[in-house]
Amino acid sequence: MPAPIRLRELIRTIRTARTQAEEREMIQKECAAIRSSFREEDNTYRCRNVAKLLYMHMLGYPAHFGQLECLKLIASQKFTDKRIGYLGAMLLLDERQDVHLLMTNCIKNDLNHSTQYVQGLALCTLGCMGSSEMCRDLAGEVEKLLKTSNSYLRKKAALCAVHVIRKVPELMEMFLPATKNLLNEKNHGVLHTSVVLLTEMCERSPDMLAHFRKLVPQLVRILKNLIMSGYSPEHDVSGISDPFLQVRILRLLRILGRNDDDSSEAMNDILAQVATNTETSKNVGNAILYETVLTIMDIKSESGLRVLAINILGRFLLNNDKNIRYVALTSLLKTVQTDHNAVQRHRSTIVDCLKDLDVSIKRRAMELSFALVNGNNVRGMMKELLYFLDSCEPEFKADCASGIFLASEKYAPSKRWHIDTIMRVLTMAGSYVRDDAVPSLIQLITNSVEMHTYTVQRLYKAILGDYSQQPLVQVASWCIGEYGDLLVSGQCEEEPPIQVTEDEVLDILESILISNMSASVTRGYTLTAIMKLSTRFTCNVNRVRKIVSVYSSSIDVELQQRAVEYNTLFKKYDHMRPALLERMPVMEKVTINGLTEIVQSNGETESAVLETKSPPSGLQPLSQANDLLDLLGGTDITPVIPTAPTSKPDSTGGELLDLLGDLNLTCSPVSAPVPQIAQPPFLLDGLPSQPLFSDIAAGIPSITAYNKNGLKIDFTFERSNTNPSVTVITIQASNSTELDMTDFVFQAAVPKTFQLQLLSPSSGVIPAFNSGTITQVIKVLNPQKQQLRMRIKLTYNHKGSAIQDLAEVSNFPPQSWQ
Repeated sequence: MPAPIRLRELIRTIRTARTQAEEREMIQKECAAIRSSFREEDNTYRCRNVAKLLYMHMLGYPAHFGQLECLKLIASQKFTDKRIGYLGAMLLLDERQDVHLLMTNCIKNDLNHSTQYVQGLALCTLGCMGSSEMCRDLAGEVEKLLKTSNSYLRKKAALCAVHVIRKVPELMEMFLPATKNLLNEKNHGVLHTSVVLLTEMCERSPDMLAHFRKLVPQLVRILKNLIMSGYSPEHDVSGISDPFLQVRILRLLRILGRNDDDSSEAMNDILAQVATNTETSKNVGNAILYETVLTIMDIKSESGLRVLAINILGRFLLNNDKNIRYVALTSLLKTVQTDHNAVQRHRSTIVDCLKDLDVSIKRRAMELSFALVNGNNVRGMMKELLYFLDSCEPEFKADCASGIFLASEKYAPSKRWHIDTIMRVLTMAGSYVRDDAVPSLIQLITNSVEMHTYTVQRLYKAILGDYSQQPLVQVASWCIGEYGDLLVSGQCEEEPPIQVTEDEVLDILESILISNMSASVTRGYTLTAIMKLSTRFTCNVNRVRKIVSVYSSSIDVELQQRAVEYNTLFKKYDHMRPALLERMPVMEKVTINGLTEIVQSNGETESAVLETKSPPSGLQPLSQANDLLDLLGGTDITPVIPTAPTSKPDSTGGELLDLLGDLNLTCSPVSAPVPQIAQPPFLLDGLPSQPLFSDIAAGIPSITAYNKNGLKIDFTFERSNTNPSVTVITIQASNSTELDMTDFVFQAAVPKTFQLQLLSPSSGVIPAFNSGTITQVIKVLNPQKQQLRMRIKLTYNHKGSAIQDLAEVSNFPPQSWQ
């Protein structure tokens, strides 16, 4: 049989292929030749054939038939054969294939080999793909090599020990004696790997963390020697001595100093030296400074040191490198809650980042800008953010508008400023605002009695000839219907009044009704506004009656129902019309469990004063069940109302609707309530003051809704004693990993035949090692007694990275929904 071609010739031949098909044909031809050679047990060219096979594997072609040949090469006595064999094992084998266990004896023999390079090959392979069984069998040999005097083997053994600990954490104590002595080594390679090993042990075991805290002075000494040492060509990178080792030591110090006063005190001085003496002209120095900042912020450092760290991040914002600016903004966003005043000093630089061309920098700058807003700077910051909202890409408008709404509500210096700001948002980005923007602004306007004339005049001028921003048109329609008499009176004191006749107002509203840009919800607002004007205006009642009667045969069922009801009001109950359509009372703002209660029913905001007082005598209260069912009126999907920490902007409605995924959302529309009857805004409001939940809940079994990556979420159930359609689900989130999960947010969505409310969670941090839980309550209304299904979205930070996951829960026990 002729000798097979060499690897270089194969690479050259494959590179000459002009098409994918031609390359595939060459690979298949060579694979056939390699298979024939393997079948003939050709020991002479086995190493060459496996090397070619590995190249084909790297190109993406199947090479599994070479696994056993790799084992034969590992068993060979030649170093060249062993080298290719171990490389092949690392690329072609993993712990999911049983054949890898056949290597255990060969690796054990090579770990005791007389040649250090053979021992190094065995350590690399075990550290790369060793399974838990292999690690248990070979941990003793690795521990012996940790104690050897050969620095080449010690550094490889330390990295192999890291892999062993990850696979079999209970073997950690075996490496404890040898690990203590590694920090005394002068060789930087051994020092580096020993710090990696110490970091892994401290992250995985609280006992080890407490044990190694006494090494802080020694680590400080090593770091100080690196800073103060002169030029060393062996370890110098851009004028800095061994930056890789410095970064590793800083990370280990961060772990050791967290929540420990003594350790933090011991490292304060060295951190200050690193922060002030590190050269910032090169990227290497910036990397060390970034790790220093993270360490300062994570330990119990002095206030002056924290200010120094934030100033370093402020300098990063002026750097030309986009990556450095991005990490600076991300770090400032994490620290703004604890060191707000120090971050405020860099406010102008942060606002300038809103003009950056990079979208990721823009987003981080926008989030940080909202976090910096307070009562002192709200006017200036809102001016900058409104300018950004006007000029930013569409992908930013929803989040920016949501943030402006929240900041304005929290820090508004006056009601007029608040109303003007929200109106500007609706004018510039009305199509991107949250679902609750319209009812929130209507509630604000209703409560601002002295601003009614000013507001209705501004809104009237804002919509003249432009109906593109539907939320703005909805608010304007509601206000014109409510305060139309003030609009035509021309008695505005805040700005020059405009002269408008009753016919002109009705012309505008009628043009909204027939506009192609008007959505069904907008037409509902407008028709109701016209109906209200029948009591506000004196000369146009017949015109209003005519407009309303036209829509009694509308193809829009919602609009048709309103028109029929209003026609009935004209014909049979005309004497009650002025009382039923009288002006809305001032609504008191009530917050329950962190949520501001605002009702929006069938596209029109109603006055729902959340008080325990009895309803007015002129209105007959509906039955309890009907109150709850009316909440589901209309055919729109009812989104979840999430409760998020105050430091974060609320999620947009689009994200919540995305949670619904492929759930079946078809259902029959529920009859819409008469618009003038106030509805309870959430599931349990308006119920009698008696025990809400019965003891039958004890018979409903709990379920595990989610269990992945150490995060476990359990659901327990209760049923309402007064309304069986209401189920209360209590979620309990626990964390079995070794690190806390922070910024935890739970969101849920259900098909539109259900009504769902999320209350505030007990915390945003899930403690590690199952040492505590987060609880959160979900209220579900299921009037049709359908099987409950839920799509959940989980967001949290763990081990320095943001994690997001979706899951569907469909295994609810029948007792929870029947």
